[in-house]
Amino acid sequence: MTTAPLEPGTWTIDAAHTLVEFAVRHMTVARVTGRFAAVSGEVKVPDGDPLAATVTVSIDVSSVASGHPKRDELIRSADFLDAAKFPVIRFTSEPAEDGADGNWKIPGVLTIKGVSRPATLIATFGGVISHRGATRAGFSATTTINRKDFGVSFGALLDTGGAVVSDTVTISLEVELVHA
Repeated sequence: MTTAPLEPGTWTIDAAHTLVEFAVRHMTVARVTGRFAAVSGEVKVPDGDPLAATVTVSIDVSSVASGHPKRDELIRSADFLDAAKFPVIRFTSEPAEDGADGNWKIPGVLTIKGVSRPATLIATFGGVISHRGATRAGFSATTTINRKDFGVSFGALLDTGGAVVSDTVTISLEVELVHA
């Protein structure tokens, strides 16, 4: 493995080796997670500057899996992500910044339920490897959003007044790319 920068060209997300996960607080006391099984996208790297790369990611909302079928139905419903009306979550990047801590800051636009807002992924480069004729690269990334900023306004309250589902959502990605 090498930590050399990404070669110029198009890198495609390998969906079989990529994970998009979200986490919220449930009833203020527990962390509940889920993931999306269907993700696609690519990274286009121009000659000479991997920080100028463009990233596009599409997530199929209907592929949500939280380990509880009724919760998955609720997440797909109009109360949350409204998969029937808004079937895809998208992220489109702007040029990245090389953070002083070794992480890349990848600003961009995140679109959920037809609402587009700025979001910044904090990404760690895992390196590049060639195996069986394919060149692959890996990244880990996270961001935190407020779900209400995207029109996800489910507002059930506990008897004590706390929220059933936190407004804060942490999104984590483990991405493997294949150079085309």
